[in-house]
Amino acid sequence: MSKRFNRRSRRAVIPLAAVSALVAGAGLTGCGQQRDASVYTVLNSSTDETYHRWDAEAMARCGERLGVTIEQQSVPAAQVMTKALRMASSKSLPDIVQFDASEMPTFAEAGGLVDLRTLGLSTADIPQGIVNFGSYQGTYYGAARSVNTLALFYNKDVLDQAGLKVPATWAELRETAKRLTRGKRYGLALSAGGAEDGVFQFTPFMWSNGGDETRLDGPKVVEALDYWKSLLKDGSLSKATVGWTQADVNDQFMAGNAAMMINGPWQVETLNTKKSLHWGIARIPVPEAGGKSVGPLGGAVLTVPNTGDEQRERTAGKIVACLSGEREQLTYALNSWMVPANEKAAAVWRQRVPELDALADQVAAARSRTAKLGAGWSGVSLALQSAFQSALTGESSQAALKRAQQRATSGNRGTRP
Repeated sequence: MSKRFNRRSRRAVIPLAAVSALVAGAGLTGCGQQRDASVYTVLNSSTDETYHRWDAEAMARCGERLGVTIEQQSVPAAQVMTKALRMASSKSLPDIVQFDASEMPTFAEAGGLVDLRTLGLSTADIPQGIVNFGSYQGTYYGAARSVNTLALFYNKDVLDQAGLKVPATWAELRETAKRLTRGKRYGLALSAGGAEDGVFQFTPFMWSNGGDETRLDGPKVVEALDYWKSLLKDGSLSKATVGWTQADVNDQFMAGNAAMMINGPWQVETLNTKKSLHWGIARIPVPEAGGKSVGPLGGAVLTVPNTGDEQRERTAGKIVACLSGEREQLTYALNSWMVPANEKAAAVWRQRVPELDALADQVAAARSRTAKLGAGWSGVSLALQSAFQSALTGESSQAALKRAQQRATSGNRGTRP
């Protein structure tokens, strides 16, 4: 299903203090409800029928191997954190929670999760960047089955007809986008909406340019936002981009209203339904030739809540190990078009879907959004969202980002950079 990961755009941001109070007040040293010893529950956001079925099949396989029954409770992604908190307060936490990796640190900092290494999970075959993706302050709380990032998608026919090559630098992207803008068709589509989708899409431009989320008004971040503004000034981006989600961007690309787009692999299934659309994928262009294209890691991680029932936690750890094991990762990734987190599974995946090889390369250099700020990322995200709206509708990037830095600093006091 194509739009599952676009859910990140509507997440509720819950202050850390509120999470800490709820988790601490839950008394996670016992279970408030009598549980069936052979039934384990996973809270996730697989509300889409296809993903729900894939997860159910994986859980059935792992349950059979472990001699238990595994059931899933699926809620919209924006509700996972609030649902987990409600269940914590009523002492009815599920055995496993699948958090978006950007939200996991908030629950971890509140003391609500178990260190997966203490439950026997190994990170031996997982790249360090993906280990960091599931960690908070060096402790491994979340196991990823697959990860995703962003890439440049392009319409092969449009570029061929114009005699243009796939752009690799910012200058090439700007020139190519200008030349491909004709009539109702824009050269490029991206999400700059006032939500996490826009922040997710800005990070490759910020990070590849040497910018940093700990200083939003730094010159490299200002340059990155100015570059977005230049695309808008050229007419290569629609003015509507300030309101588009990543799903909207994909719709524009599929309708022929954009020759190129910044998007992720969760769109591939939908793209493939339009047989007349011949698309390709490449790394996101960088400021200068030879530079490293650094995108954001996206996806979810499986965590074990701290319920105080050590026996159930150990079994939950075995379930997480099975669901995130090499075999299940490959099956899940091939179904969802995501990239396996496990290096061995990823090597097989590259052979099975060579058309997405550039995406695997992009993942290899990708970063976790919460690696530097942990639970403080949510404040930075909100500040950037406001800055996009201001800068792309007329205010200078410098002024918008200066205000964003002030807002992020005041909102993130006490967080560790």
